[in-house]
Amino acid sequence: MKGDMTVGYKEVYDAWCTDEYFDVSVREELKAISGDEKEIEDRFYRQLEFGTGGLRGVIGAGTNRMNIYTVRKATQGLANYIVSQRGQGKGVAIAYDSRRMSPEFAREAALCLNANGVKTYLFESLRPTPELSFAVRELGCIAGIVITASHNPREYNGYKVYWEDGAQITPPHDRNILDEVGKVTEFSQVKMMEEDEARVLGLFQVIGTSFDDLYLKRLREQSIHPEIIREAAQDMKIVYTPLHGTGNIPVRRILKELGFAKVYVVEEQKAPDGNFPTVAYPNPEDEKAWELAIELAKKIDADIVLATDPDADRLGVYAKDTDTGEYVSFTGNMSGMLIAEYILRERVKTGTMPKNPALVETIVTTDMAKAIAAEYHTALIEVLTGFKYIGEQIKLFEEQKSYTYIFGLEESYGCLAGTYARDKDACVAVMLLCEAAAYYKTKGKTLWDAMTDMYEKYGYYREGLKTLTFKGIDGAEKIRRMMREQRENPPKEMGGLKVLAVRDYKTDTRKNMITGEVTVTGLPDSDVLYYELSDDAWCCVRPSGTEPKIKFYFGVKGDSLKDSESKLEKLKDVFAAEK
Repeated sequence: MKGDMTVGYKEVYDAWCTDEYFDVSVREELKAISGDEKEIEDRFYRQLEFGTGGLRGVIGAGTNRMNIYTVRKATQGLANYIVSQRGQGKGVAIAYDSRRMSPEFAREAALCLNANGVKTYLFESLRPTPELSFAVRELGCIAGIVITASHNPREYNGYKVYWEDGAQITPPHDRNILDEVGKVTEFSQVKMMEEDEARVLGLFQVIGTSFDDLYLKRLREQSIHPEIIREAAQDMKIVYTPLHGTGNIPVRRILKELGFAKVYVVEEQKAPDGNFPTVAYPNPEDEKAWELAIELAKKIDADIVLATDPDADRLGVYAKDTDTGEYVSFTGNMSGMLIAEYILRERVKTGTMPKNPALVETIVTTDMAKAIAAEYHTALIEVLTGFKYIGEQIKLFEEQKSYTYIFGLEESYGCLAGTYARDKDACVAVMLLCEAAAYYKTKGKTLWDAMTDMYEKYGYYREGLKTLTFKGIDGAEKIRRMMREQRENPPKEMGGLKVLAVRDYKTDTRKNMITGEVTVTGLPDSDVLYYELSDDAWCCVRPSGTEPKIKFYFGVKGDSLKDSESKLEKLKDVFAAEK
């Protein structure tokens, strides 16, 4: 059939309805929407965009949907790039989560790579994303693929690409792969192979459970005080929910191996299920996703409540407030800071802090990280939004022999301790947060008490996020217009706070709004604006790289929780009227 980019969307729709290249079920699904012009247009007005990290979209038939055909085309582009880098023999590791069609997409990707002479290592069943990151380096692969849409709603799935350092693709590989994917304009360019043939040729390899042992061994190595766990674990009650995702087995196993005896799993959310029957949105950031876990926590009087997202790279936390007896929600910044403080303090105390330690965070992560890093004489490195840039720093530290990576975090509930993986890992976050909770329990404190102590010590840092969604053809243009207006007319104040400087990462400039001095940001090109505000506050604006959204991040520092919340609301109100 003709390339999808060479004809109008209606012609492409007609071809998909009649061309026997597409499965009967696909053709029937599309024939069923005949006459629904808006739906046809949405499914075919563009190719599902392969961004700098991969694909993400609604599952269904069409060029603008996640299906085996869009997966094949993306994989052919990746295969072409791997061949150009002479990486066929190194191979590609492939993992997938519990979402609908994840196993099918993973298999299609493997067989497309095999048809191009690229060896693949496919996990036998669902695994956490961070285990894929670990596998890429452990197996010596040129690349990795994980089929997941992370914490998105049930109708989504996605496809993330990793390079040989174990991190998601960064420049120049991201742009180079993007270019190769763009060259695959016709399905006739896509190569495929039968699984039996691929196995005979030794191209299709399966990874079994023995690999999990290696991964979990590396997790255990991140523990600082196993003796404290043994002291407190018999009394500490932990409630955990995998939210129907991949975390159930590895999280429970690591906690058991460390000695935590009282781990209660939310039974209704224990089994992997891509329909996510108990939650509309399988995201630890969503308060509604916690209803069953909090109910169980109250029933057993738990010390700590934990939830991981479907691919187990993000961790959400609730802990009890000693004063009120209520369970309090922790943001990703809060849980990340608790782990960071615990690691740095205890490494210093035990004399196990390496030379030239570094803490790495994204530009939209809490400024409390800077205060903690200064307290423990640790370098603080800022990177662009996206954990792949944190993973990239680990590689750079090793190559340049500059710093020793200790911990990295981003505001969106992701962090990593250790360098065994190069992506955020909820499994290691669970392990260390539970260890920290055990430590504080021996001191007669809850995690919330510990967080309050940190606020008193460093200041009441609070952060917020406002997201605006603009779907359809007009949405992308609306977002571009908003960014253009921000650049052409930068505000002089926000929420009663003066704009001291504006960083434009697209032009690599930082303009001091008081003196007019312009310097460089030192970070890669990215469509991001960052406003440094008076009174230790800030605001950052960026379009999402995976969804039709524009995001506004805020950070403040107050004298109390009430003071910081008040300041945060004033900043949020600045963008409340955006439409």
